Amino acid sequence: MTYEDRLWHVPEDDLRAYARGGLEAPALWSADTHLTACAHCRAVLAGFGDTVALDDAWERLDAELDAPRPGLLESLLLRLGVRDHTARLLAATPALRRSWLGAVSAVLLLTVAVTAGHAEGGRPTLFLALAPLLPLAGVALSYGPRMDPTYEMAVVAPMHGFRLLMIRTVAVLTAGLGLNGLATLALPGYGLLALSWLLPALALTATALALSARLGPVLAPALTGGGWVALLLAADAVRSGAHETLAPFTAAGQGVSAAVAVFGAGLLVLLRDRFDLNRDPAV
Repeated sequence: MTYEDRLWHVPEDDLRAYARGGLEAPALWSADTHLTACAHCRAVLAGFGDTVALDDAWERLDAELDAPRPGLLESLLLRLGVRDHTARLLAATPALRRSWLGAVSAVLLLTVAVTAGHAEGGRPTLFLALAPLLPLAGVALSYGPRMDPTYEMAVVAPMHGFRLLMIRTVAVLTAGLGLNGLATLALPGYGLLALSWLLPALALTATALALSARLGPVLAPALTGGGWVALLLAADAVRSGAHETLAPFTAAGQGVSAAVAVFGAGLLVLLRDRFDLNRDPAV
């Protein structure tokens, strides 16, 4: 007679209750101790288990183990009450990654250094010309199948494509304009002139978004940025002196930028249905 044959076995009724999680102490403690040493009772217990529920539990466990851990930005968004799928889509935005933000910061620092080195009797022309293009580039990187690594995830997300576009645009603009604002603080000698990049930045972004409904997320920002460069070159060609402020940064130019920004935002709202990711192959 083996050692196992000399052991008592847990009654089947108790094993059924154990499998359901309904066995009460002290019988539960006795069953726990016995099952560690009795292969027969473990085999009987396995026959009382719900195999479907067990398979579901393993699938959920595998999904939890395979799911990527939230990064710093995603964790912060979750703490602020943003839904998990929205936080994941925002965290995956290329223009919100450390590499992109670091590159923008480096470009701004170099531009500020060059501008500050020519401060005496000059104008922050280089900084004012470059600053509006950085938010435009960030927004251009925030959506579209060629730019967005989570495009397939965005397609099946429970939200309209225009809403996703606006969420990402606001997030990217907040980061981009924030960096530009910090760079502006390093140019106190120019006064309000150093802030005259803000309205052009909003105008360029609104124009590019509105045009992307027709031209797509790559061509529209490229044409908008090219138009801005061409405008600056034309303004530079017609100004009378090297120290004269370029037309887009004068009071009249700021008014035009504000009007363009409002017009572009209105046009964007009118064309919002074209940004439905489930139907529009151009986005």
